[in-house]
Amino acid sequence: QVQLLESGGGSVQAGGSLRLSCAASGYTSGISCMGWFRQAPGKEREGVAAIDSDGTTSYADSVKGRFTISRDNYKNTLYLQMNSLKPEDTAMYYCAADPYDMVVAGRALKANEYNYRGQGTQVTVSS
Repeated sequence: QVQLLESGGGSVQAGGSLRLSCAASGYTSGISCMGWFRQAPGKEREGVAAIDSDGTTSYADSVKGRFTISRDNYKNTLYLQMNSLKPEDTAMYYCAADPYDMVVAGRALKANEYNYRGQGTQVTVSS
């Protein structure tokens, strides 16, 4: 089993930045792909970004050029640097992990296909 714990959420004004972290524990050697998803009230969960074990990344069009996903395999930690935040980025952000390289497989931003998911961290962007 894999446990994922997100941190770094908070409230920020539009144009500001936040850095989310996701610490993985447990059977971390079984993780290949890690990703970030978000869900706003009344909306479906959507993929934000994902990164395979070889560093290949995938981003949602809505965050390209503003968000950067990265991972530190030694620390078993996933990051999401979010810049130029907009009010529409307000959501609960979730970390997810899977034994397969989802980016290469073309399934990187499909939330329901990941085996493991954290509890989420709230991001609120005010105008």
